[in-house]
Amino acid sequence: MNHEILKVNDLAVHFHLEKRIIPAVDGVSFSVSKGETLGIVGESGCGKSVTALSIMRLLPSPPAKVVKGEILLKGKNLLNISDEEMRKVRGNNISMIFQEPMTSLNPVFTIGHQLSEVFMQHQDLSKKEALSKAVEMLKLVKIPLPEKRIKQYPHHLSGGMRQRVMIAMALACSPELLIADEPTTALDVTIEAQILELINELKERTGSAVIMITHDLGVVAEVADKVAVMYAGRIVEYADVYTIFNTPKHPYTMGLLEAIPDIDMSRGQRLKEIQGLVPSPDEIREGCRFRTRCEYVRGECMVEEPPLFQEGSSLVRCWNFVK
Repeated sequence: MNHEILKVNDLAVHFHLEKRIIPAVDGVSFSVSKGETLGIVGESGCGKSVTALSIMRLLPSPPAKVVKGEILLKGKNLLNISDEEMRKVRGNNISMIFQEPMTSLNPVFTIGHQLSEVFMQHQDLSKKEALSKAVEMLKLVKIPLPEKRIKQYPHHLSGGMRQRVMIAMALACSPELLIADEPTTALDVTIEAQILELINELKERTGSAVIMITHDLGVVAEVADKVAVMYAGRIVEYADVYTIFNTPKHPYTMGLLEAIPDIDMSRGQRLKEIQGLVPSPDEIREGCRFRTRCEYVRGECMVEEPPLFQEGSSLVRCWNFVK
């Protein structure tokens, strides 16, 4: 039985600046169910983090504004509830692991203070009970000597350990949905593998739904069940992870896959690259958003943006799949 935790319908988020309006996210829809991981993948500037922060309602307003759409958590539209209600949802029902743990953790408070604060805020525990729970959470994320670590400050810990603390904070209240925004950025490959394994293990243990945001399809292969490929504020391909890797449909998805290093590559062989850069969303006037970088571009691509077509088990935004 499908236990849908989150459903995002036609979400659009604009940034209202002095002289222009930037449509950072434009008509994005997806869902994620209990025990399932959705990977949202794309280059920097494609709207991945803005989508995540919109779900958490953490975007500064102004300049950000949700101009249309729904964010349904088990049927309740988070865009219609009060700020006070949303504060209760954060941490209890939805938690987020942010990109950079050194800037997400407060350098002037101990690890124990910051982790126990979550329990005191959301579960009304005493300071002593909250510290005991903090030690349990550090054990859960496999941090050695947790009784010692709770007395230390963030700068005492390595990058991998800080990221484990962030995961412990995110999972403290057993949320139904965990959003991980580039959780392995700036970590070496060994620590990255450990963090991904930990997230998978905790998902299996708690049954949480997970949204994994990344630019790295290698990470997606490790953890995701479904994949949404984003480009310039739009989802351009949406399918299960096996379809994405075995039969990618959109030229952008193909380009991302071809840019993954292969162990069988000969010495000195260059990786294939996608020419050009992601355009700013307010630069897009007409046609397909990927047209300036696509090797399969044709007439229709220049004048009209394609809708999402159903092609087999995939949804793909490309004129090459017109019947």
